[in-house]
Amino acid sequence: MEVFKQLKEFYWVEKKYLVSSILCLMAATALGLVYPNMLRILIDDVIMKNRFELVPALSLSLVGVIALKSTLQFFHGFFGGRLGNRVAYRLRNACYDKLQYLSFRYYDNAKTGDLMSRLTADLEALRNFIGFGFAQILNMILMVIFGGIMMLSINWQLTLLTLVTIPLLSFTALRLEKSIHPAFREMRLAMSRLTTAVQENITGVRTVKSFARESHEVNKFAEKSNDYQENQISVSRVWGRYFPIMELLANISAVILLISGGIFVIHDKLSIGEFVAFFSLTWYIIGPMWGIGFHINNYTQSKASGERMLELLNEYVHVKNVEHPVVLSGDAMKGHVRYDNVSFGYGDGPMALTNFALDAAPGKVIGLLGGTGSGKSTVIQLLMRAYDVKQGKVTIDGIDVRELDIESLRGAIAPVFQETFLFSASIRNNIAYGMKDATMEQIVKAAKLAKAHDFIMELPLGYDTVVGERGMGLSGGQKQRISIARALIRNPRILILDDATSAVDMETEHEIQAGFRELMAGRTTFVIAHRISSLRHADEIIVLDNGRIVQRGTHEQLLAVNGTYRDVYRIQYADRPDNDSATAADAWIPGEPERGFAGQKQVQSEGRLYH
Repeated sequence: MEVFKQLKEFYWVEKKYLVSSILCLMAATALGLVYPNMLRILIDDVIMKNRFELVPALSLSLVGVIALKSTLQFFHGFFGGRLGNRVAYRLRNACYDKLQYLSFRYYDNAKTGDLMSRLTADLEALRNFIGFGFAQILNMILMVIFGGIMMLSINWQLTLLTLVTIPLLSFTALRLEKSIHPAFREMRLAMSRLTTAVQENITGVRTVKSFARESHEVNKFAEKSNDYQENQISVSRVWGRYFPIMELLANISAVILLISGGIFVIHDKLSIGEFVAFFSLTWYIIGPMWGIGFHINNYTQSKASGERMLELLNEYVHVKNVEHPVVLSGDAMKGHVRYDNVSFGYGDGPMALTNFALDAAPGKVIGLLGGTGSGKSTVIQLLMRAYDVKQGKVTIDGIDVRELDIESLRGAIAPVFQETFLFSASIRNNIAYGMKDATMEQIVKAAKLAKAHDFIMELPLGYDTVVGERGMGLSGGQKQRISIARALIRNPRILILDDATSAVDMETEHEIQAGFRELMAGRTTFVIAHRISSLRHADEIIVLDNGRIVQRGTHEQLLAVNGTYRDVYRIQYADRPDNDSATAADAWIPGEPERGFAGQKQVQSEGRLYH
């Protein structure tokens, strides 16, 4: 019961329903003992003594007992159902709250389908057991105790003979529990893998169809489904091995009773009424012991589910507030960001960032350039405290980000990521997501700055248009512009643009950047990009390679020397005869037509734009 001890905080607060459910079930069970006694009275005191005038009173008494027992069973179900639902409500909320505050490190390996399985199938198994299963197990114990006492009061010798197989039945039941629990746990894991496969397929259905891989996905799902089937069969094998033994032991008790009881009646050591009552009471004990496998089934399933729920609830949060965090004030915050020899690696992998140093004064624009895996996004992740640095420190206005309140820290930063995510809601709500009580005027202003207003107004419902799951129904550029508007509406002190214009054309990029320059005034801005055109206006450009700074300076300074930056510039503007001239680069403005170079073609390859 260790699992349920750890879950006590979720159901013990509703102990009034738990106690009420148990008391009603106990009373109903106790009333069940009236039936055998009424049989004994009917046979010994009415039929055998020809006192048939007692039949009406006896019948009315039986009707009253049945009515009272039914009422008690109704209240047992009512209180048990209320208990199970409230526990499920508390547990579901606790798990969801934990998911919101778990670190990025947890989600690096977590699977959506597995988490959904825990919040649905596992939670339902726990709800049923806590609401009804626990009371049923207690009722089984009470039936054995009450029935045993009544049988002993009738004839203790016959009781001992009849219950001789009960220890063997109990031993077999315990062996069943030990054997079947691992099988149930593996079955839960197989179900989570099956759910994950379905979730991934539905999410990536466009990719599946684009590559005509439907048959591959069907086969992959069939393998997961087959694993789940094998687990079900394995459980059935365990159940089939033990159940016949338990049934045999239960029926041996009944056979012993019939033989021994018949001998006792023949020798006048037991009346016929007592024998019939005794036979009824025997099933009060054998019945629960016979059905103990069903209760073990429920218990082991809920135990396996409880272990998976506790695994989530007890998951360590790697990034959390210190005891007395500093809360950033939007008005007083300047946005001065510093990296002091920061080094960081993901898990046990190689260092993603090594001795990174940067002093970004308030209002400065910092550009980050580098190939895939060079550490650009890691710089931003550490600023937002998605992960904690391993060496060095990151400060904002001289305060280590580890000392800051996480919510206020991230509230002061507005990110626009390359991978845009939109909720299944209206465009209005998607733009206003990052700001509480945003007015329509603020929403429209942000949309105009992101160059999204015009295409939004062309939609049938305008800003009230509901986008599909993950923004389905909109183009990549449209989703990205809505994501930019969502960041701009927050009026942040620190702005992060992680390849924010990668999905828009060059002309739209130029227009959006014009809006950015207006917004960047007085704000510290980090720009991650593969296009030189997105970085050329930065106050400082940092070129990264394998987590190390290989170059830093302004656009003009970096073009003036041989290095990675100049190489990238030459690749992107290879068709310009004056590509060695920094002045020529400054003379060209993205979005305006190239002089003397008609038919220019853009090719997006490996994250870089080639002309």
